[in-house]
Amino acid sequence: MFSTVLVANRGEIAVRVLRTLRRSGIRSVAVYSDADLDAPHVDAADVAVRLGPAPAAESYLSIPALIAAARSTGADAIHPGYGFLSENTEFAAACEAAGIVFIGPPASAIEAMGDKIRAKQTVSKAGVPVVPGSDGSGLSDAELASAVESIGYPVLLKPSAGGGGKGMREVHRAADLAGALASARREATSSFGDDTLLVERLVTTPRHIEIQVLADRHGNVVHLGERECSLQRRHQKIVEEAPSPLLSASQRKAMGAAACDAARSCGYVGAGTVEFIVAGDRPDNWFFMEMNTRLQVEHPVTEEVYGVDLVELQLRIAAGEPSPWPAVLEPRGHAVEVRVYAEDPSAGFLPTGGRVLALRSPAGVRVDSGIAAGSVVGSDYDPMLAKIIASGSSRAEALRRLDAALADTVLLGLGTNVGFLRALLADPDVRAGNLDTGLVGRRLTELTAVSVPEDVLGVVTGVALLDLEPDDRAAADPFDLPGGWRLGDRAWATRRLTASGADPVEVRYRGRASDAELVLDGGRPTRTNTVAGAEGRVRHTQDGVTRSYVVARDDAGVLWVSRDGYAWAVRDREALDADAAATAGSGGPVLSPMPGTVTVVAVSEGERVTAGQTLAVVEAMKMEHVLTAPVDGVVVDLRARPGATVAKDAPLLTLETSA
Repeated sequence: MFSTVLVANRGEIAVRVLRTLRRSGIRSVAVYSDADLDAPHVDAADVAVRLGPAPAAESYLSIPALIAAARSTGADAIHPGYGFLSENTEFAAACEAAGIVFIGPPASAIEAMGDKIRAKQTVSKAGVPVVPGSDGSGLSDAELASAVESIGYPVLLKPSAGGGGKGMREVHRAADLAGALASARREATSSFGDDTLLVERLVTTPRHIEIQVLADRHGNVVHLGERECSLQRRHQKIVEEAPSPLLSASQRKAMGAAACDAARSCGYVGAGTVEFIVAGDRPDNWFFMEMNTRLQVEHPVTEEVYGVDLVELQLRIAAGEPSPWPAVLEPRGHAVEVRVYAEDPSAGFLPTGGRVLALRSPAGVRVDSGIAAGSVVGSDYDPMLAKIIASGSSRAEALRRLDAALADTVLLGLGTNVGFLRALLADPDVRAGNLDTGLVGRRLTELTAVSVPEDVLGVVTGVALLDLEPDDRAAADPFDLPGGWRLGDRAWATRRLTASGADPVEVRYRGRASDAELVLDGGRPTRTNTVAGAEGRVRHTQDGVTRSYVVARDDAGVLWVSRDGYAWAVRDREALDADAAATAGSGGPVLSPMPGTVTVVAVSEGERVTAGQTLAVVEAMKMEHVLTAPVDGVVVDLRARPGATVAKDAPLLTLETSA
């Protein structure tokens, strides 16, 4: 077995691999960029080495820096995790040239399966069914359009290199094809450095099912059942489970055998995943999509069901052990995983960012996390923060435990999808196992409806009153606004609050935190009681109901409130109105919807544009967002510049409209 292993990654997967290394008695080496100096994976390792600046190209994607770090620390093996260089043939070859074991498949297998076009050709020769689509690499837009004509709409554009849903575009009509091709190529280049595309028939109401395979260096190949990954947004998985509620034993056997054939067809070694697309109404009608030549994000559900440590098995396979897996591979029970992202579901799942002000992980379930209280989540890397995995003897039990775990989760300081995940798991079709990759899109309006319970506004008022009452702390205005909050005593005071993008609410209050009266938007008065606890905890009583909350305030004066897994960012509306007036100028400001980098500026100063015309493109965490003109107008005060880093809500330009 290896003496020292370097983990060429960051975040939750680095922490997860380091955990197995420590348990196995193997010395571990972490690497970090300047943005990750204080990250949890740095503290989890025996030693950590700086790679370079925050941009991934200068740190986690720098092969020379990683090889140098391995040599300087005496590492005899490198675990790539997933993402970054985990499926990079050049990196695997560089490890071999340096005499360092790459804990993964040989470069030839990565190359064969990393190119989706070549992968389809390879597995097809082995008898594995593939989705009808374009044949050939390096096709021009005209050639792809010709392929679309022969396939027929709807179709799916996919980058040949890479995965994770990045660069994928559904096209349902000819008028949208040219724009989709340009956007897909641009995002593929940004994410993978390769704009090669392929086109496939879009399978309607599809289910995404994948098979976990293990292959040693001696020709032995096994599979560890399937994972259902049909609940997705932006073609990226958000909920995964094992086993699938769809497959019968015979279907599982057939797909497992095909997955093993696919692994053998490319001389695979290590842990890998073969992904299939399955017609939801015809489970016997399934096709190969791709093979991921690495550990998958969702590997924990397989570990929970099969009682194995896949990272440990990766290490033992890489060390040359024959068939290191259990002699009998039988699934037991059910496991479900959710991915916690820094994103705003109500804004189309755009990435968010900020400092983690408060963090509480649930007990009784598995949590794989890469953040801690105080961590800063920026726009340089993937927005996934953590994974929560619950198990049970049945699917219903696993779902019940997972929902309870989400309800016990606290993460304040930036927008996340935790509340959205609770709403998704409560969906009747999700509960019944009636899944497909379009379910989230169809239910998006209901799942992302913004609502702010009255008790949350009551907590904000109570916390403001607590902050203003004399005690050992200096009294402070919680929103730092002249003429803002004040003790109501027996006279009524009024503020206007807005929470998490909802409409503003007029709040009238009087009294003190221990005994206040509250009127929301002219409704009936209600009496409240607010008591501060330790570590940001607050007990609040309203309408005779007492609940516990966690609150935190950021540097911008926003008060974050959490209960039952949901979180609200509450602002004083007068401050927002002042900000809007300052940036509006003579027309309407176009603001960046997320923190990120401006990749395209499609207009110039003084240009006349029409509603719907592309103005600029902002990218964050490998996600691209196109900003279009909301109305006809003239571009003035153009601040956006290609390559510039912008904050959320930063003004990019202003549209001047005629009176």
